[in-house]
Amino acid sequence: MAGVRNGGVSFWWQQVGLPSPTDRLQGDTSCDVAIVGGGLTGLWTAYYLAEADPTLDVRVVEAEFAGFGASGRNGGWLSSELAGSARTYAAVAGEDGVQRLRDALRATVDEVVGVAAREGIEADIVRSGVLTVARSEAQRQRLDGELTAGQVADRVQVAGAVSGHFDPDCARVQPARLVSGVARVVRERGVRIHEGTRVTSVSPGSVVTDRGTLRAPVVLRCLEGFTAGLAGHRRDWLPMNSAIVVTAPLTDAQWGGIGWDGEELLGDEAHAYCYAQRTADGRIAMGGRGIPYRFGSRTDVDGRTQDRTVESLRSTLSSLFPSLAGVRLDHAWCGVLGVPRDWSASVAYDPSTGLGHAGGYVGSGLTATNLAGRTLRDLVLGNGTDLTRLPWTGHRVRRWEPEPFRWAGVHALYGLYRAADRREDDGLRRTSRIARVAHRVAGR
Repeated sequence: MAGVRNGGVSFWWQQVGLPSPTDRLQGDTSCDVAIVGGGLTGLWTAYYLAEADPTLDVRVVEAEFAGFGASGRNGGWLSSELAGSARTYAAVAGEDGVQRLRDALRATVDEVVGVAAREGIEADIVRSGVLTVARSEAQRQRLDGELTAGQVADRVQVAGAVSGHFDPDCARVQPARLVSGVARVVRERGVRIHEGTRVTSVSPGSVVTDRGTLRAPVVLRCLEGFTAGLAGHRRDWLPMNSAIVVTAPLTDAQWGGIGWDGEELLGDEAHAYCYAQRTADGRIAMGGRGIPYRFGSRTDVDGRTQDRTVESLRSTLSSLFPSLAGVRLDHAWCGVLGVPRDWSASVAYDPSTGLGHAGGYVGSGLTATNLAGRTLRDLVLGNGTDLTRLPWTGHRVRRWEPEPFRWAGVHALYGLYRAADRREDDGLRRTSRIARVAHRVAGR
């Protein structure tokens, strides 16, 4: 699409500069803990393990470079949003367990902000909160927000907003700056990150790569949306696509026209929802689902997304802010997030095999990765803590259906959600039954 850079991993990485892979694995070797995946889950796990026991030889193995995946492509919401279904967690640990997980995630926002400050990680972090708006009666009922339409407009003038909810426990982040900063600190603690090294299979005590075998008594799988590319894990977690566009820097007059004077993040209560942030350099970055899934659990190439997804996000931006209908888009990209069959995250470790994993954050991973990393630390070190007793610890879920049922089901699911949104936008005053059918299909 003319004038819009598409791909290049992400706008965030283009801002800081794409790194070249370093410290590739050179033949067979061994270590104490092998972590597969150089995103934030793996990096936070390495950080906390090295902090707890500096004598451990911890290695991270990454196919591209640290932060290549969702950790360097996301919308920059360091939020306390639950990574999964409250109903699913409650079935395991009751409402008290769900509340403990919510509280832990809220505390984790402070943990990440605190680590960044202590370690000198400059990631454009602003503890700004998130504003969620309802733009129809059905959305208003679901949101049950405390803000009137006028109070929403006092913060951001979203066209058609009828109510809103403000959650202060959220921070804006530049994702590539955060993940590259964590990678730097991890290396400074003595952890080796073997980039440019593609893992083909894992088993107890062994990580097989295209550059040799890494043997370790502890092997942790932290691949999130790229889990399906690992032998034997094709149907574990579905790689769901999400795409983002970023505008050119807005003028003072344009910002004044939409009243977005603060740094709060912005989302809506639609079933096929959108999410946005005001960037540190005065742009709007806005994301949404786009094409939800590629056949056979394939992933994107270099972050490139479809032209029709770019146009869909442009339309969403114009719908929210009609005065910005002609604003230039500078960049578009996409990435994948890990979705388990019950849409709920898990952290697990089996001492008898030395195998563990964390992920399946269903799009709420920027905060959850840190909590998962600290939980894996405690599990690996054999420490029973409040973290290891959270309801996502040891959570098990069935696998996704084989193709073509997986592809057909996911596309039908989002077709239903979009149909439900259209009905509600057309005046339906309650949540569409179509959305309820979609929830049942999804297993949410």
